[in-house]
Amino acid sequence: MNRYSFWVPSTLLFVALASHFQTNGEADIASSIAKVDTLPARFGFGRPATGAEITRLDIDVRPDGKGLPPGQGQVAIGRQIFATKCVACHGTVGGPNGSLVTTTNPDRKRPEKTIGNYWPYATTVFDYIRRAMPFSQPGSLTNDEVYHLTAYLLQANGIIDEKTLINAQTLPRVVMPAQKLFVPDDRKGGPEIK
Repeated sequence: MNRYSFWVPSTLLFVALASHFQTNGEADIASSIAKVDTLPARFGFGRPATGAEITRLDIDVRPDGKGLPPGQGQVAIGRQIFATKCVACHGTVGGPNGSLVTTTNPDRKRPEKTIGNYWPYATTVFDYIRRAMPFSQPGSLTNDEVYHLTAYLLQANGIIDEKTLINAQTLPRVVMPAQKLFVPDDRKGGPEIK
């Protein structure tokens, strides 16, 4: 048996099948494009959001404090709330692995990323807790509870003292140790990495 007797028919079969699938693929794409034009303008479900629904979800807080709600927080009360609502996931010292409380020098070349040496704005701590905590019921904490927890975590990281009262006026004035290290992403197009 000649060595070409297998390869020549196999190659011809491959070319025939490849051209067949390529032709059918182009036809499928053309028919898919034609079907898009026949879709209805509306699908008959959903409705425009009400103003109250938008207000309930529009809870973002900016670094300058815009968006902070009324309320206030104290370190001692925040410590108690942490012990009852946060300790199950974060442990008694803000873990796992010390991720909430700074345990290393923030001026170190590669410090661990914690609230105290990574987050550039104290208002971001409030915003994150308010939206995402506790894990089992995100968004269920009252504004005062969030202020208390924010005060406790800032104090645990050595940023404020035990007596500091946190509210919409004082929180934006808290200077975070990592603020000088933060580089805002102000790109408008251009390379992905600064």
